[in-house]
Amino acid sequence: MGNALRLLFKQCCEPTTTESDSLGPHGVSAHSVGFAALARDLLHFEVTSQVPEGLGQHVVSSRKRQANWYRKILQAWKEAKPPPRTPEEAARLIIETLQRHQKPDVEGLLNFYGLPIPHTLVELSADLPLPSSLPEGVKFELHTLPVDEKAVPDGDGMTVYVSTADPRESSLVPRGVQVAAVKRSRARAQKDYTRADAFHKKIIDQNYRVIPIENEEVLARKYRIRLRGIDAPECEMPYGQEAKEELAKLVRGKCLTVLVYGEDRYGRCVGDVYCNGIFAQEVMLKKGLAWHYKAYDQRAELANVSSKASVVCCSAHANCSYLNLTNDHRHSGRNRHELSGLDYGLHPTLKSHGIGEGTDAKEDIKNPL
Repeated sequence: MGNALRLLFKQCCEPTTTESDSLGPHGVSAHSVGFAALARDLLHFEVTSQVPEGLGQHVVSSRKRQANWYRKILQAWKEAKPPPRTPEEAARLIIETLQRHQKPDVEGLLNFYGLPIPHTLVELSADLPLPSSLPEGVKFELHTLPVDEKAVPDGDGMTVYVSTADPRESSLVPRGVQVAAVKRSRARAQKDYTRADAFHKKIIDQNYRVIPIENEEVLARKYRIRLRGIDAPECEMPYGQEAKEELAKLVRGKCLTVLVYGEDRYGRCVGDVYCNGIFAQEVMLKKGLAWHYKAYDQRAELANVSSKASVVCCSAHANCSYLNLTNDHRHSGRNRHELSGLDYGLHPTLKSHGIGEGTDAKEDIKNPL
């Protein structure tokens, strides 16, 4: 155990010929500060039974209890086969070892070492991979061009573009769009950019766009997508910005596969979104950044993902103050259904922000679709 930790610490701290980063608060490079510092402190604790001096500023428990944590972590590290090799693996070991301890202490310890906190530890695994054949109810399948992160307005929707060279799209391009695209190309060849822009506006007005990709221009059709079966908070609501950023990070620059089941009343395609085989809805549920809409989606696999996510995230019903905030940001005129139709998984515990006290009250929430 001691030799393994010494080797790990040496590998993390040993400078390379290209490394010019400044040292972090634990005396190693910023890239490896958390993992290497943890290894060093465990080595130090094994010899001296002393915990780091600065830890008390990040946690609430006494140094005696801190020593108990390190004793448990050290033992768990010895028993781990193989031992942790990455910050993520180290964070999981700490979380599992200290699962019965106070949440502020566990998160404080993770923050002290710059290790991932619980809701960021969700693996992008293909637990619900892209089906080999189209599921029942799918009307068509889209294969998008790389997604611009600016085209993600919130945590459950996005705008994508599909090349008109796609077999399905090629026969659907309106004659007016085809003509405008040809005339635009000619105008640009003549460096008449004013006329070219005018033709491009005609293309855009018909829900198409010319997109530059790898020194080429691709005529593509615009689709607005609504992620099927989940609902994320609006950007103005608690955790709305986090949900938007997480979805944008997942799809940024990626080509997506979208299985479309239909349209909502706003003309958006309602579908399942896959990014490199990763199911986007699954990721958002696992990270506690969206709700599963049981009233509109009865898939057991999504319900299962949502229930597992609630172990780390908030699984209790939010109270009326939160629901009123939700209703304030919903568009008027949508159908309503009761809170009982929702499975909450919003991270972290809403109670810690003063809006998660227990309540049995039910409140209507409007249909997101």
